Amino acid sequence: MNSKFAFVAGIIIIFGALVGGLFGRLPGTISADSSLTNGKIVADYREALDVIDKNYAGKVDHEKVADTSIQSMLWTLDPHSAFFTRDEFRKLYEEQASQFYGIGVSILQHRDGVYVQSVIPNTPADKAGLRYGDRFLFVDGKDAKEWTSAEVSKNVRGERGTPVKVQIERVASKSPLDFEIVRGGVPLPSIRNYFMLPNNVGYVGLVGGFQETTAEELDDAVASLQKLGMKSLILDVRNNPGGLLPQAIDVVSRFVPRGQTVVSVKGRSRYAETQELRSTGGQIHDFPLVVMINGNSASASEIVAGAIQDYGRGVVVGTDSFGKGLVQRVFSLPYGTGLTLTTARYYTPFGRSLQRDYSSGSIYDYYTHQAQAGSNNTGEKPKPPGVPVKTANGRILFGGRGIEPDIEVPAPENTALRFRINDAAFYFTRQLVAGKIPGFENFRIDRQDHSLNVQPSSFQISDKLFEAFRAYTLGNKESGLTAENLTGQVEFSKTRLREELATANHSNEAGVQVLLEADPQILRAIEAMPEARRMLEKNLVSK
Repeated sequence: MNSKFAFVAGIIIIFGALVGGLFGRLPGTISADSSLTNGKIVADYREALDVIDKNYAGKVDHEKVADTSIQSMLWTLDPHSAFFTRDEFRKLYEEQASQFYGIGVSILQHRDGVYVQSVIPNTPADKAGLRYGDRFLFVDGKDAKEWTSAEVSKNVRGERGTPVKVQIERVASKSPLDFEIVRGGVPLPSIRNYFMLPNNVGYVGLVGGFQETTAEELDDAVASLQKLGMKSLILDVRNNPGGLLPQAIDVVSRFVPRGQTVVSVKGRSRYAETQELRSTGGQIHDFPLVVMINGNSASASEIVAGAIQDYGRGVVVGTDSFGKGLVQRVFSLPYGTGLTLTTARYYTPFGRSLQRDYSSGSIYDYYTHQAQAGSNNTGEKPKPPGVPVKTANGRILFGGRGIEPDIEVPAPENTALRFRINDAAFYFTRQLVAGKIPGFENFRIDRQDHSLNVQPSSFQISDKLFEAFRAYTLGNKESGLTAENLTGQVEFSKTRLREELATANHSNEAGVQVLLEADPQILRAIEAMPEARRMLEKNLVSK
């Protein structure tokens, strides 16, 4: 009873802090209605909890009730103000530090379980000997065969230096294998991939959010690519959800002169004065630039794309960005919880609001409809009219709709059939690299070589190997594929097999590199480099 009372008291403390400390700027009130006081709201909430506790037919999970209450309250404000439980708040800081504690594996859920896709070099999993294709059976004695990827991830993460026991199924082993792995630091970099493309074009995949090391990682990647002969750059922020604002400013600072406005921040109360955050100087890269965006590029990635576009410093290619221009401040709350609260809005250098309208519809509508933006799919909601803004070179761009690309290129099509082929390619490759496909025993590998040296000629799929894939897949009824399915998707299937082989032999990043070779958005970005060069030359002349 005492522990329950302490917990409920804690809930009231948090709720009172939120109502009084965050939303009530005048002593004792939170609105013009003098009858609606902080004390009354907290008292009503306490009474509601008491009624629930005394009368509800089932067992009351007080922590869950509190968490959902606070989250619902925040979502009445906007879609990005959010409450974080203890575990979620800890993960938030881990991500910003570019590191978390776990075993160091990339995992993926397939139709019958969660499998290791790749091990991260020099992590506990790498040292223990986990491999591509290992299937999780048990984690710390708990049956993991029907877990999701999120459940496996949650259970293998933990405090640094603590052990976790995992049992896995391996194709080359007749019986399950048991491992006890001591958790350690696992890098969580912003830049997951960089390599050379045709025509001396360098590629940098800044897809892992903007963390404390982002700008430093970019410097290292660019320096490495320049040694390989890079003359122009594709900066890919597709699927980048954002992150730390100072790092976004530092990234833009690599491409625009010192003192130029990167983003404006406009808020209310003590945040009322407009802040113009400017580029910080340092080495300015003078090569043509293409920035790639899509519907999952949000916040800090939109700041980067918006600044590059406003100044005409590069070409933006892809599909419309997400449209998140709300500034969140992180608040720590009692009992290790926390929240992010919107305190201001972001604007591009010439005044475009990045935030898409959220005044109508549900949270679900807000987060899901934009995933199709820019793809011209049937049923797409019309864009809001937007606010026209003129840039220095006289171009008219629109605010209030996220960032719209200069060159719109639909993303590669994903269908249910292709998802089944993806699965089939994984299961076949798992057998192949275990030496279990007759006639192809030379494809057997014992562990991944983490060197990234994937050439266009690497892992080519011969007709004979493709026929082996076809025979294996059609012989497996669980694949759900027919001969007609595969006949109509030969090139796609070969690309997916190449990706899986590159992943199995090297890493997830190597597999992504194979896919990007045939990515229509990447190919269009390469074609856009002459335009990016003209924009750069015009910029240099105007200075």
